[in-house]
Amino acid sequence: MSLQFEWDENKASINKRKHGIGFEEATTAFGDTNSLTIDDPLHSQDEHRFILIGMSQQLRILVVVHVERRESIRIISARKATKKEQKFYEE
Repeated sequence: MSLQFEWDENKASINKRKHGIGFEEATTAFGDTNSLTIDDPLHSQDEHRFILIGMSQQLRILVVVHVERRESIRIISARKATKKEQKFYEE
């Protein structure tokens, strides 16, 4: 079974302009078997959010904030990892 993704198109456009990362690329980080997923309790008021750090198919380490829904993953934001986050991923 393949993962299903969804997102708000307006938010995706804003994210691409702000961070230079498209949500289409962000979906590829979920296929990284070395990716790390952690809870994001500080931003989980209305729904339980997670942070994934993983390598995209474009070979960039990304930080992807998302919500896991019953049948899909909703992407909230995506950006390139900071040097500290890259080190965390690589360890």
